[in-house]
Amino acid sequence: MNANFEMVAKTLYGFEELLEKELLQLGAQKIKRGVRHVRFIGDKGFMYKCNLGLRTAIKILKPIAKFSVKNETELYQKIKNIRWEDYLNKDGSLAVGATLSGDRFTHSQFIALKTKDAIVDRFREHTGQRPNVDLRFPDLKINIHIEGDFCNVSLDSSGESLHKRGYKIATNIAPINEVLAAGLVMLSGWDGQTDFMDPMCGSGTILVEAAMIACNIPPNLMRNEFAFERWQDWDVDLFEKIEESLLSKTRDFHHKILGFDKSPSAVRKAIENVKNAHLEEFISIKHEDFFKTQKGGDAPLHMVFNPPYGERLDLEMEEFYGAIGTTLKHNYSGTNAWLITSNLEALKHVGLRPSRKIKVFNAKLESKLVLYTMYSGSKKIHKIKRQKPD
Repeated sequence: MNANFEMVAKTLYGFEELLEKELLQLGAQKIKRGVRHVRFIGDKGFMYKCNLGLRTAIKILKPIAKFSVKNETELYQKIKNIRWEDYLNKDGSLAVGATLSGDRFTHSQFIALKTKDAIVDRFREHTGQRPNVDLRFPDLKINIHIEGDFCNVSLDSSGESLHKRGYKIATNIAPINEVLAAGLVMLSGWDGQTDFMDPMCGSGTILVEAAMIACNIPPNLMRNEFAFERWQDWDVDLFEKIEESLLSKTRDFHHKILGFDKSPSAVRKAIENVKNAHLEEFISIKHEDFFKTQKGGDAPLHMVFNPPYGERLDLEMEEFYGAIGTTLKHNYSGTNAWLITSNLEALKHVGLRPSRKIKVFNAKLESKLVLYTMYSGSKKIHKIKRQKPD
C-alpha cells in the first residue's frame, strides 16, 4: 500500500476556496488553505488523481525537505545533504525552478543554479558521475521556494502548468488561461442545469471548460505527459486505474452550450479546439455579433464571457461596454450574465447594477468578475413574486 505524504496544490489568487472544495470532493485529507495554494495529504494514486482531475490547480508539488537558510553557502550544503539518489538516477536529468519572497534572497536564477550545483556535486562525489540539466524534458523537476529565511524543497509532479490541458491547438491574441476559465465558470455557480453561453467566445476556452464541468470530464485527460511519469516510482497500472475511476464518474448533460464571435478566424479556431476536445456533441459555435442577437426562448440562460479590455482590441470603451449593457437589458431577459474585466472604468459604462462582484486576477491584471441578473419582467415584479408566501 502506498504511504500518505503532504502535497501542495498551487492555484491562482481568488481560487483557493474552489480548489479546497475540489480536493475535498476528490478525497484529500488534512486540507489547509493558504494564499495561492492548498496543502493536503494523500498517497501516490491520489497525486495522480489530482493532476488528472483538478480544474483550478496549476501545479501539484511534493515537498521533500524544509529548513531555515541564512545565505547561499548554507543553502548549497543543506540541498547537498538531501538523498537525491532516492529520486534521480546518476545518468538522469534535472531542472530547477526557484521562487523567492523577502529581502534575504532576491535572485531566483542564482538560487536555482546553486541548487543544481549542490545536487550535481553530491552525485559526482558519491558515484563519479553527474546528472545532466534538461530544462525542457527533465527526469526530475525541482521547485525551491524561499520565504524570508525558510526554504521548501519540492518535486514538481505536474511538469508544465496544468492549465495546458492539451485540447487547445488554435489560439487568438491573449487567450484566456484554461484554469482561469474553469474557475470563472465555477465561481459563477453554473451547475450544468441550464443552457450556457459565451457571447464573445474567442478560441472557445470558456465553452470547453464549461462542457467538461457539466459532464464531469477530468480536465487533464488530453495532457501529453505529467512530470511524475519520469519518476523512479512511476506506476503505470495505478495511473490507468485512477484514470478509469475518474472516467466512470462522468455524467449526461441535457442542455445547450453556445458560443458566438464576430471574428470568422476566432470561430474557426474555437470549432477546431472543441473538436480536438471531443465535445462537439455539447457545444455549438456561431459566427454572430453579440450586439445583434437575442435570447431564444424563455428558458433560463447562464452566460460567462471575457470581453475585450482595450489592450487587445482597438475599440471605443464607453460605446462597447454600453452596448453590452443595452444588449443584455433588451435582448437577454432571464439571463445570469457574468463577465470578467480588468478595465474597472469600463464597468461604469455598462449601465446596469451588478448583483455581485468578485476580485480575481487575469495573469497579473487585477480584475473583477461581475454578475448582471437580467430578470424576466421588471426587477420589482420579480422581487414581489419571490416574497409572496406559499
